[in-house]
Amino acid sequence: MPGWKLSYRAVHMRSRINPLLTRLRDSDTGKAAGLAVAMIANNVVGLVTSVVFARLLSDYGALAALVSYLTILTVFGQALQVATAREGVLGHLGEGEELLATLERWAKTLALFTIAATVVSLLLRHQIADLVGVKHQSWAAAAGIPAGCAYLAVCTLRGALQGIGDYKSVGLSLIGEAGARLIAGSILAEIGLGIGGAYVGSLVAYVAMTAYCATRLYRQLAGPSYRRWRTHSAGRGAFGYGTHVWAAIVPITALGVVQLLQNVDLITAKHQFSDRVATSYAVAAVAAKVLIWVAMGASFYLVPETSRRHSAGEDTRPVLARALAIIGVCAIPCLLIFAFAAHPLLSAVFGKNKAIASDALLPLGAAFTALAATYLAVQYMLALKRVWFLGVIALVAVLEPILLLHASKHPASFAGVVLIVQLIGAALAYGIALFARPPAPVQPAAGSSGGVVPGLEEAELLL
Repeated sequence: MPGWKLSYRAVHMRSRINPLLTRLRDSDTGKAAGLAVAMIANNVVGLVTSVVFARLLSDYGALAALVSYLTILTVFGQALQVATAREGVLGHLGEGEELLATLERWAKTLALFTIAATVVSLLLRHQIADLVGVKHQSWAAAAGIPAGCAYLAVCTLRGALQGIGDYKSVGLSLIGEAGARLIAGSILAEIGLGIGGAYVGSLVAYVAMTAYCATRLYRQLAGPSYRRWRTHSAGRGAFGYGTHVWAAIVPITALGVVQLLQNVDLITAKHQFSDRVATSYAVAAVAAKVLIWVAMGASFYLVPETSRRHSAGEDTRPVLARALAIIGVCAIPCLLIFAFAAHPLLSAVFGKNKAIASDALLPLGAAFTALAATYLAVQYMLALKRVWFLGVIALVAVLEPILLLHASKHPASFAGVVLIVQLIGAALAYGIALFARPPAPVQPAAGSSGGVVPGLEEAELLL
C-alpha cells in the first residue's frame, strides 16, 4: 500500500510538472536558454578538441595559427546568421516555399562565389601560408577560404531556422558541428594527414551541418507541390545575397575587429617563435581566452537591456557596469590560478612538453580579460547604434601585429605586448562608450507597439 501511494504521488506530480516544463520549453525564454546550453556544449567540445589536438600533434602552434586565420574568416557567417534570423522573423525573406526559393537563390550565388574563392585560395596558397606563418602547410592554408564559405552557408541556414522558430535544430547543429570537427579532425590526423587533417576537420563539419540544416528546412517548408511550384516561379525570392551581406556590414566589421584582436597574436607567434615555443604559447593562449566566453554570456543580458533602456530614454551605463562586473568577478579566480598554478595547469591539461611558455599565461589572461571588457563595450555601442567607434578600435587591431613583430622572442615579454595593446583598446572603447553622447532614442511609430518580435533578440544575440 505505501508503495502504491508513492507511485500515485509520483504520477500525480509528473502530471503537474510536465505541462509546466512543456510551456517553459516552448516559451521564448526556454528557446533562448536551449540555445545558450547548446553554445556552452559547443564551447566545451571545442575545448576538448583543442586538448586532443594539442596532445596529438607535435606542432600544435601551426594548427592554432590556421584556426585563428579561419576564425577571422568566420565573422561573415556569424553576422549573416543574425541578419538572416532578423529578416526571417520579420517575414522579409518570404514564408514557406517562398522562403525556400530565397534560400535556393542565395545558395546558387554562394556556390559560384565559393568556386571562385577556392580557385583564388589554391593559387595563392603559398602566400597565405607565409602570411599565417605555416609555410610548410600550404595546402592546409588553402582550405581556409573554402571552409569560411562553407561556414557562411551553414550560418545562413541556421539564421533561416531561427527565423521560422526551429531553435532545437539550430542548437543540435551547433553541438553537431563541434562533435564532427573533433571526430573528423582526429581521424584525418591519425591516418597520416597530420596538421592539415586536423584543420580540414572544420571544413567537413561545416559541410555536414549545412546538409543537416538544409534537410530540416526542406522538411518543414516544402510541400508536396514544391518542385512544380518552384519551376513556375524560377528566380523568385526576397532579394539577392549581395544585398543581404551589405546590410550586415556593420556587425561584420565589428566582429572582424574583435576577432583580429583575439587571434592575431597566435598568427604572429608563428613568425616569431620556433615551432616548439609557438606550440606552447598557443596552448597558453587557449587557456587564457576563457573570459571571452564569459563576455559572450554577459552580452546576452547587455544588448537587449541596453536597447530597451535606450528606447525608453533611460541611462544605459549601469547596464554596462553590471555586465563588466560579471567579467571582474570571474576574472579574479582565473587570474589567481594563472598567477600561482600556471605550469601545473598547462602540464596537466596539455602535457609537460607543451608548458614551457607557462609564464605567458598570466599576462595573456589579463590581456584577454581586457579584450572581454572591450567586447562588452563594442556590443554596448552597437546596441546604441553607434558606428564611428569601429575606426578607432580597428586602428588598435592593425597596431597589434606591427608591435608584436618587433616584440621580444620570449613568450612572457611577447604576451606583455599583447596585454599593453588590449589595455589600450579597452581604454579607448570605454572612453567612447561612457563619455560620448549617445544618439537620441528612437520613438516607435504611431500605431506601433514599440516592441520587438518575440524571441528574436534572444535568438540573434546567442549566436
